[in-house]
Amino acid sequence: MPWGEFKDTAAERRLFQRRAFVMLLFVFLLLAGLVARMYQLQVVEHDIYTTLSDKNRVQVQSVPPPRGLVYDRNNVLLAENRPVFSVTLVPERVGSMEVALEQLVRILDVSEEDLDRFERRLREPRRPFQEIPLRYDLTEDEIARLAVHRHELPGVEVEAELVRYYPHSELTAHALGFVGRINREELQRIDPVNYAGTNYIGKSGVERFYEGLLHGKVGYQHVETNARGRTLRVLERENPAPGEDLKLHLDLRLQERAHELLDGRRGAIVAIEPATGGLLAVASVPGFDANKFVTGISVPDYRELSTSKDKPLFNRALRGQYPPGSTLKPMLAIAALDSGAVTRDLSIWDPGYFQLNSKGRRYRDWKRSGHGWVDLTHAMAQSCDVYFYEAAVEMGVDTMHSYLSRFGFGEDATLDVSGALSGLLPSRDWKRAVRNEPWYPGDSVNLGIGQGFMLATPLQLATATSLIANRGEWVEPRLLKGIQGDRLPDAFLPSETHEPLALKDPDDWEYIIDAMAEVMHGSRGTARRSGRGASYRMAGKTGTAQVFSLAEDEEYDAEEVKERLRDHAMFVGFAPVDNPQIAVAVIVENGGGGSSTAAPVARAMFDAWLLEFSGTGDGSLISKADSKSEVH
Repeated sequence: MPWGEFKDTAAERRLFQRRAFVMLLFVFLLLAGLVARMYQLQVVEHDIYTTLSDKNRVQVQSVPPPRGLVYDRNNVLLAENRPVFSVTLVPERVGSMEVALEQLVRILDVSEEDLDRFERRLREPRRPFQEIPLRYDLTEDEIARLAVHRHELPGVEVEAELVRYYPHSELTAHALGFVGRINREELQRIDPVNYAGTNYIGKSGVERFYEGLLHGKVGYQHVETNARGRTLRVLERENPAPGEDLKLHLDLRLQERAHELLDGRRGAIVAIEPATGGLLAVASVPGFDANKFVTGISVPDYRELSTSKDKPLFNRALRGQYPPGSTLKPMLAIAALDSGAVTRDLSIWDPGYFQLNSKGRRYRDWKRSGHGWVDLTHAMAQSCDVYFYEAAVEMGVDTMHSYLSRFGFGEDATLDVSGALSGLLPSRDWKRAVRNEPWYPGDSVNLGIGQGFMLATPLQLATATSLIANRGEWVEPRLLKGIQGDRLPDAFLPSETHEPLALKDPDDWEYIIDAMAEVMHGSRGTARRSGRGASYRMAGKTGTAQVFSLAEDEEYDAEEVKERLRDHAMFVGFAPVDNPQIAVAVIVENGGGGSSTAAPVARAMFDAWLLEFSGTGDGSLISKADSKSEVH
């Protein structure tokens, strides 16, 4: 500024004021923007950010429902749930899975098998944030050690869960089945919502068939968690709906008696209540401990079961398919009478063999010297093969197939028995399709005594016997007797599909039943020793099923045949004759003669059910001294 000029203070003031105004305006705009943003966050978007905040703090967890319990007909508990503590890991919350596993191995007793199982489950498809168990059934000491190191193990929790337990496992394993861990295939077909948090599902038997009833409905809870994902408190809870409690027709006392009577011998016993179709006993020996399969069976234990030559995992009662032998004769007798192939007065000469023609093969009778002149009653009582050879040829395969199919052979005729097989009821078409051969008359001869191509399960034989006891009225076998509460079992049982087996002469039922009673009580009945001294009348039929074929003139010598190639001992029957309460089918693998081995077992089952368990008698069972009888 040149010397002598004065400062323009007014201009400077105006400049300052303009600059101050601009700055204040700028500050005001910033404050206004901040207030607007705060308003947007706190008011406009309040719900959004509250939800986001809650997601960091609050987790929604599924609560698996308690599985329904299973009782026998007398309210004895067969399947329950017990609490088990396990250590689980959530992969999404574990920092380093390798480091976490190393720490857990140092803290707990974790086997290589546990680690292998964990790795397999880790690779399988699963729901997000689903816990993967590493070890089950932790001890109190192990839980305490984990608690000490809990802060070092994010994503690792000790979980308490209800796990299925079978108090009578070996007795009921084949009838009830068991639950196990949900596998990859099952994960694809189940409802992911209703099974959220559930680790187990029915694998076989009742547990599988009634999975929908036993499982229940999942619940939910909102929990507050910390930064490590650990639960601090439960904010809200919707309780799960427990599964339904089921009552079965099964009677544990009779089931146990069946196992005792088989006495460790390979075999099966099926007992049915004819009036209801209820399965009173479904025994398969040897059995196994189903509890081992619930949380995952160990490799050594499974190898021992799967490689055993006695096949304890195999359900002989439902899946064992055997030639029925002479136990098929009552059904064939009904077919022969109703079709007109034989009459009640028809007598046949039995020289000990049968021939289709004078130069043809001789089909032997079990009694080498023959039975002489026999009618149908005596043929049944003495199990005369020649009589039934001739009746079978007279009927032909088409007639036999038609009648036997109406007895339930060649199909699974049960309502709710999971895993039952259909056996094999041969026909002309079957042989042509499978063997590309015609049906020969000799095939009919073999079918006439339940041999040849014919195969049946013990359950099918018991079902057919029950049909005879009911005089042709069909009541399909079933396990479910009731559901706790007001729900009726009929709503959950499949529909019955079989029509009654109506005969041209209904009196033929009584005639055949009387003939079966002669087996047990007649002077020459093959099972007369097993029927001796009974306070009630019973009807039955013994049978012997060949395991391998003999040459035409070869003699069968059980002492010289290897034990596992000996004949199967079989029996079917029911009691009492006039008001049947129980029908049974018995098979003892490689047991020899049906009359000497299987019939005494059936008599003991009858006594147990009618006298001992009903409370109407002294409950005495037959002695082993009475178990010897004739071969067939």
